[in-house]
Amino acid sequence: MTDSRTWTAALLIIGDEILSGRTQDKNVAQIASWLNVQGIRLSEVRVVPDVEAKIVAAVQALRAENDYLFTTGGIGPTHDDITVDAIAAALGVGVVVHPDARAILEHYYANRGGLTDARLRMARVPEGAELIANPVSGAPGIRWQNIFILAGVPHITAGMLAGLTGQIEGGRPIVSATVGAMAPESEVADLLRETERANPGVSIGSYPFFREGRTGANFVVRSEDGELAQATADLLAASLESAGYPAVPGGI
Repeated sequence: MTDSRTWTAALLIIGDEILSGRTQDKNVAQIASWLNVQGIRLSEVRVVPDVEAKIVAAVQALRAENDYLFTTGGIGPTHDDITVDAIAAALGVGVVVHPDARAILEHYYANRGGLTDARLRMARVPEGAELIANPVSGAPGIRWQNIFILAGVPHITAGMLAGLTGQIEGGRPIVSATVGAMAPESEVADLLRETERANPGVSIGSYPFFREGRTGANFVVRSEDGELAQATADLLAASLESAGYPAVPGGI
């Protein structure tokens, strides 16, 4: 496999409701999966409250360390939706009403009570931003260079991601192959490490489980090279068999 650049993204989840446990976040998995298809690896996830200083610090750090930064939450119509203001502060720019966003909202709410001051808040963006289409609920997402500001509601987030598909640069998608075995991790740890070390360009993750009084694990081999991932998984399966652990291709 030839060397290729690894593109990375961070995810910043914004909202008191996540930290309090009132809302369970479902966006990490769908964003991570979507990024993988784009050839971008999710390198870090942070959760911060609706506190401007916390958001500013996280945005500045994560943006500097990654090719892309995605945020979810805090772009609704209420007073505690401060994501736009905080990100603008982090970037050192002002907040403006985007004319296209205003037009979208005027059309969307034409038969829904009209565009109130509260609803107009959803047209506010950091100065210099572009819009991300929202086919679900009207209010658009926001892009400012390498920052993507998305809604926190998972099905709305999914719609925004769909509109971004193929729109940002990435590398090769990560491909995985899985092997399962009724093998305690501690008994095959050296085998896993040696297999990974002998096959540059792959990583092997171990995911244990306990069923019917027995301990086992699924071992996931990941690589940008699909053939290499499968070949390494086949090698791992053969090694597990040799060690006395019947292997199950595809996992248990």
